[in-house]
Amino acid sequence: MRLMASIFPPAPPLGTPMLPTRPSPEARQLIALRRSTSKRGLITPGPDRTALDEILTVATRVPDHRRLAPWRFLVFEGDARADFNAKAVEIQKAENPDATEAMLADTAGYFSRAPVVVAVISSPDPTHKTPVWEQELSCGALCQNLLLAANASGWAGCWLTEWIAFSPGINALLGLTEHERIAGFIYLGTAKEHPQERLRPDLSAKIQRWQREPD
Repeated sequence: MRLMASIFPPAPPLGTPMLPTRPSPEARQLIALRRSTSKRGLITPGPDRTALDEILTVATRVPDHRRLAPWRFLVFEGDARADFNAKAVEIQKAENPDATEAMLADTAGYFSRAPVVVAVISSPDPTHKTPVWEQELSCGALCQNLLLAANASGWAGCWLTEWIAFSPGINALLGLTEHERIAGFIYLGTAKEHPQERLRPDLSAKIQRWQREPD
């Protein structure tokens, strides 16, 4: 059963005292079992405009040092997806003369892989005293929050980059400024099958506990 719009509570008035923690078995399960869906595993339907706007609103509740909001969204729905695909093919031909017919055919179907695609754009202010790296990390947190919000709303998704996230031509097409870059494309829709669990890292090799060297 697909969840309806307005499933998230509204933000409280500015200055409202907030709970520092919200213990939730459901949230713990969502995070512990989160799984992206393959880029070729998404089908219609996807979230409508009202539902998507709500998901994007919730996604912005991320750490953001000095409240700069150093990110923005570009949404691709309906015919806009095919229009982007066609432009991307032309840009790929111009930027990569060695692109094969298979590569071009793949690009021609990029945004047709899901009913909704959201480009998350990192938009830091390089003149601000908050380091650009911190601003970019906030954008990365937003991408993950977007996936979690979508999953909690009943939608499957994945976060991709591919060559279109690193192309000067695509940046120009999408109107990015000199200091902006694409953090990723979030593909949203309905999973046509259950994704399988994948290999996870051995945390014993990733966790260290620092101790001061003895004098």
